[in-house]
Amino acid sequence: MAKSVVIGANGFIGSHLVDALVGAGHQVRAFDRFSNGTVNYQAGGVEQLVGDFLSRADLEAAVAGCDYVFHFLSTTTPATAEADPTLDLRTNLIQSVELLDAAAHAGIRHLYLASTGGAIYGQQSKDAFAEDDVTEPVSPYAIGKLAIENYLRYYDAKHGLKSTALRISNPYGTRQHPNKKQGLIPIALRQIALGQPVVQFGDGSMVRDYIYVEDLVQMIVRMIGKGEEHLVYNLGRGIGHSVAEILAVIREVVGRDFEIDRRPSPPTFVDRVVLDINRYTSTFGDVDFTSLADGVTRTYREIESENVN
Repeated sequence: MAKSVVIGANGFIGSHLVDALVGAGHQVRAFDRFSNGTVNYQAGGVEQLVGDFLSRADLEAAVAGCDYVFHFLSTTTPATAEADPTLDLRTNLIQSVELLDAAAHAGIRHLYLASTGGAIYGQQSKDAFAEDDVTEPVSPYAIGKLAIENYLRYYDAKHGLKSTALRISNPYGTRQHPNKKQGLIPIALRQIALGQPVVQFGDGSMVRDYIYVEDLVQMIVRMIGKGEEHLVYNLGRGIGHSVAEILAVIREVVGRDFEIDRRPSPPTFVDRVVLDINRYTSTFGDVDFTSLADGVTRTYREIESENVN
């Protein structure tokens, strides 16, 4: 039985990944601060390790005795990284390198990095981005992710640490905390539940590639131990939806209209990001994706069931 550690196991994607790994028969260690006093994953038999990503000793303890490491923790969001680029450098980038170093010295079989498939390609006129396309990130968050990807190359060349960068599109779904101000769908649904206007950046034409979180983690689990031949894989639906289209789906799901608070798009936002996932599907097979309407419905049901503060 393979032993895997999820760094950031109590987060949005990390908690779903814990559940998927357990379902696939892995022995799982869940590393996080668990600072809010709740456990977000649902699987049983998980080894919970409370630790601080900023501590080298805690990272060494997290990876000890494991076969696979899943780095799904970020100390910043795109918004907080843009507000203070040095915060991303001082915490996210440096500590990610510390994690890679600890993994290399622990003899980890393979490390998987949650990178970004959105902003990393930058503002280019393409219908869809493939992994070999030029990367032109203009946001501090994406610049940091690309730097960590390059450190994967270094640790492979220097220490033989095998790794894969997962360029994830725009994941959405249950357990996504809207207070982190990341993700159009959960933020909009929470605002609607609160009876507040939904913020729309730009004229509604901005296009993104949205993937339901449970589909995403199943794509990741399918990759494990399959001898990935590439360092980078795009993970997304491979189709794009504009902001206006997303809001139209949300209207159908919630069964009513809502007020829109229109604001200018931040200068680091790109107009269109859709991922070409042919590299993934040609290697690991096609994916039975959850429809956008079904995914939004499941997300909204969770938000409605919560005590909205």
